[in-house]
Amino acid sequence: MSTSIPDPLLPAAPSQTQATNVYDRLRRDLLTGRLEPTRKLQIKFLMERYGAGQTPIREALNRLTSDGLVEFQDQRGFTVAGISAEELAELTKTRCWLEELALRQCMATATPEWEEALVIACHRLVRTKRSANSEHYEEHAEWETLHRLFHRQLLAQCGSRPLRMFCDQLADQLYRYRQLSVRKIYPKRDINAEHMAILNAIMDGDADRAVTLLKAHYEATADIILRDLEGGSEPKG
Repeated sequence: MSTSIPDPLLPAAPSQTQATNVYDRLRRDLLTGRLEPTRKLQIKFLMERYGAGQTPIREALNRLTSDGLVEFQDQRGFTVAGISAEELAELTKTRCWLEELALRQCMATATPEWEEALVIACHRLVRTKRSANSEHYEEHAEWETLHRLFHRQLLAQCGSRPLRMFCDQLADQLYRYRQLSVRKIYPKRDINAEHMAILNAIMDGDADRAVTLLKAHYEATADIILRDLEGGSEPKG
């Protein structure tokens, strides 16, 4: 994996302070499920795990609480945010609302540079293997990086940094859900075809079709995860 590709599980421009270093490492463990939902996050345990003092640990936990990845309750302290079918549906609905707004604005103000960057991002993504193992699903860090870059590039022309940041936060929260179920549904879904269809609609200048495809892309993921959370059968085909 090229070191020039930014890690999608890290903030876009992290600083080098100890508190931020702890935040980055703890955030990665939360997103990948190494720290499972509802687990109690004891300060002593975290100090030992991340080799940091109490102050940077608390700073990181407060930031992650604002991100929605950690929860805090009086008398109980910090815990890993739980997951639920209701939250998944709400997050997906909100992401669809906001990214429709952002994508329509991008297409209304499209530039050759934005379109070229989007084509390149999609090309690199579809040429990368989804799984690091051909026999069974194994997380492929390069694919995850390129996948996040493609989705970020979709919104890069919207003209609103706060909107892009909020969409990125929603993507993080939904990433946790996806990681909990992806092993069970791989490789039954042609994710490359979905990304290419979104790109083609954008290149054709068809905003309605692009938005419909993007929302269907997110809703398909949510439906798969919901079936798993609710103990339903896996999708066929």
